Amino acid sequence: MDAFDELMTLRDAPRPAADEVTITGADPLFASPFRIGETLADALAARAVAANDLWELRTGRRQKIAVDVRAAAATALGGEDMTLIRSASGEYRPAPLSPAVEHMVALTQPWPTADGRWFLPHFNLPHLERRVLDVLDCEATPSSVAAAVAKWKADDLEDAIAAAGACGGVVRTPEEWLAHPHGAYLASRPVVEISKIGESAPSPLPAGGASPMSDVRVLDLTRILAGPTAALSLAEHGANVLMVTAPHLPQVAPFVRDTSHGKRSTYLDYSTVDDAARLRSLASTADVFVEGYRPGRMSAHGFGPEDLAALRPGIVYVSVDCFGSGGPFGMRAGWDQVAQAVTGACVIQGGDRPQLTPVYLCDFLTGFLGSYGAMLALARRAREGGSYHVRVSLCQSSMLLQRQGLLTSYADAPGRLSREEFERYAVVDDGTIYGDLKSLGPVIRMSETPPRWERTTPELGSSRPEW
Repeated sequence: MDAFDELMTLRDAPRPAADEVTITGADPLFASPFRIGETLADALAARAVAANDLWELRTGRRQKIAVDVRAAAATALGGEDMTLIRSASGEYRPAPLSPAVEHMVALTQPWPTADGRWFLPHFNLPHLERRVLDVLDCEATPSSVAAAVAKWKADDLEDAIAAAGACGGVVRTPEEWLAHPHGAYLASRPVVEISKIGESAPSPLPAGGASPMSDVRVLDLTRILAGPTAALSLAEHGANVLMVTAPHLPQVAPFVRDTSHGKRSTYLDYSTVDDAARLRSLASTADVFVEGYRPGRMSAHGFGPEDLAALRPGIVYVSVDCFGSGGPFGMRAGWDQVAQAVTGACVIQGGDRPQLTPVYLCDFLTGFLGSYGAMLALARRAREGGSYHVRVSLCQSSMLLQRQGLLTSYADAPGRLSREEFERYAVVDDGTIYGDLKSLGPVIRMSETPPRWERTTPELGSSRPEW
């Protein structure tokens, strides 16, 4: 089955009417054999169906939904060509690529190992880069990293990187991944896992409201693409989203910019007593809690799913990670590129010399799936009560992508929308901390409540820690 059909099997509801969802257009937008646009369009359409379920609970009505495949594909350009910034001359031009991102991309590539295989070390964020460099005992240059990786056997390096709390993965074929104990574990699980973790009375959605998620409170404790995209998706359907980070935590500015639309942002350091108490107070009246920290990190500080289900019966707790809900790699951290490497995507993209896909496909797809799961859980909470834990992962998203089959012709793919296509979805946001922006806005079309950004793109820490 295609991705949309697979996702529909996770709903506790009849399949939508045949004319409810319209998906138009086709791949490729990018030079990749993967059906990037079609898979993202299916995930966005499923997300819209889940929003429709909530709208029906509020109003008794359902809406028509439309998604264009090329526009859906372009959502994966977040942090890059998805946003234009107005220059002094008044022209909107692509934002320059961040030097930090350029550095990370140059090093975070598949490199040959001593045993004739390939390994991808990950170099985002200074403290994690330092851990990788310490294991490899090398400098932060492509030639030095290549020479260092070439001294290791692939499996030994994967274990050493994991033991150091760093990130990286052996480049495997899809067949090798499915034969691996962790790949086999994930293949046995649904792509979006929704588990009931506590009891509570049914909780109808707040009365009134102009959107499916109006007055639904969401705490967003995530950084860098997948998790922030999940919370952004909820904001686009009207949720009240409060981003929570701390001044000392490293960020990637263009990724923050493109995943913060429509949210508020506050600073709280949950490792301190006073800020943890304030966060706990916020969580006690939240509806959704989205976290993307290293597995086990939230629980260690008293903000795990069971902790919050006890504090706030009826909470929907969303975990976004690399390796999923269990299995031998379940406690490891990782990124989009690591998921591509271990699951076989790099081999499919590059052949004999593995390559990464042209965009961070796993990140954005995982974010859309996380919001889909959150809205399904909110519908269950409204009907039958309960607290829920929603699990999505980068590896599961890569595996879903691979299940959609491959393209045979993509060499002439343009890599971006035409000017006319971009303008069809563009949203102008003047006076932000990043300048005057023109961004690819929400690409889902809904007949009554089209997704939109209700607030300007915020500066980090610009709001008080309150609802």
